[in-house]
Amino acid sequence: MTSELENTIDLLGELIAFPTVSKDSNLDMINHLAHRLEDVGARVQVFQDSTGKKANLFGTIGPDVDGGIVLSGHSDVVPVVGQDWTSDPFQMVERDGLLYGRGACDMKGFIAATVSMAPILAKRVNARPLHFAFTYDEEIGCFGAVDLIESLKAHDIRPGVAIIGEPTSMRVIEGHKGCYEYSTHFCGLAGHGSAPDLGVNAVEYAARYIGRLLELKEELRGMAPEGSQFVPPWTTISTGALHGGVAHNVIPEQAQVDWDMRPVQTSDATFVNDNLHRYCNDVLLPAMQAVSPGASIRVDSIGEIDGLEPVEENEARDIIMELTGANGTDLVAFGTEAGIFQGYGMSAVICGPGSIDQAHKADEYVSIDQMQQCVEMLARLGDKLDS
Repeated sequence: MTSELENTIDLLGELIAFPTVSKDSNLDMINHLAHRLEDVGARVQVFQDSTGKKANLFGTIGPDVDGGIVLSGHSDVVPVVGQDWTSDPFQMVERDGLLYGRGACDMKGFIAATVSMAPILAKRVNARPLHFAFTYDEEIGCFGAVDLIESLKAHDIRPGVAIIGEPTSMRVIEGHKGCYEYSTHFCGLAGHGSAPDLGVNAVEYAARYIGRLLELKEELRGMAPEGSQFVPPWTTISTGALHGGVAHNVIPEQAQVDWDMRPVQTSDATFVNDNLHRYCNDVLLPAMQAVSPGASIRVDSIGEIDGLEPVEENEARDIIMELTGANGTDLVAFGTEAGIFQGYGMSAVICGPGSIDQAHKADEYVSIDQMQQCVEMLARLGDKLDS
């Protein structure tokens, strides 16, 4: 085992020991990473959120110029509550060439590799800067990445390439759908079930709303872009939950529909949201308010995360294909922060150690072999910085 790989595994153990579940603070881990990067001469900025309990890290090695290469990963992990782990999820354990622990593949393995390789990469930086971007709250809506882009805008920092190290088994991923999640709330008028015309049944109006979602779901099947490689190739809608009602004989005053949309293009999201807005304002609300003027419909956006759009010219993809020796690329179904970086004008690609099949589960792991491949890829990245 090379010293670079040993150092990476040691750091991964340290990072897993930080219980950075999204509901909790990530500051201790971010500060630990900041010190490691500062020790190799990186200029590090820590951007705290409005609560002061979460933070993004952005570090730079090399010249203060545009067009740098970003290595990015999210610091937060999903909860372990209710999962049947065979070892302490926040204590890395090695068994049969596998490294177990919460976040091992999603995505502290990649973060550990980038930071442990920073001293080597720092010696290779010449004309092009290398950036490190570690975010918070990816698992619950990519809020940290959105805030990070705003911080970069405020400081006029404009990198050119973003490499997001989500677990892809080191495959080169150039695209994924967006992930838009919503909760639509209906406020009606309660009453006795024996006199339904005197109340506004929020559950029934929510059901009509779901019916419109199903109609749009079918319309989208015929709107798949020509040549779309996604599976399925069209934008999808899924109704996740309907909440409402208190008893058989009570007209429900409140109801909530939780639903999501996975757009293959942003125009589809605009189409769906505009259509629903008209349906609520022109059809549902007039009927509800004819009985109760105070009735209302409110749509809460839980998160609107843009997809990573496959494009013909993509420097990030080309770099990683060269570094890994890959002769092709893939698309994935899961969402990442890559589209947020792409939206800021960077070329973006996803490639990292471990399999998404292991993420979010009990006994999450990354293999030592995958970590070795990642370390070797990053070592070769130095050639792109020394020119």
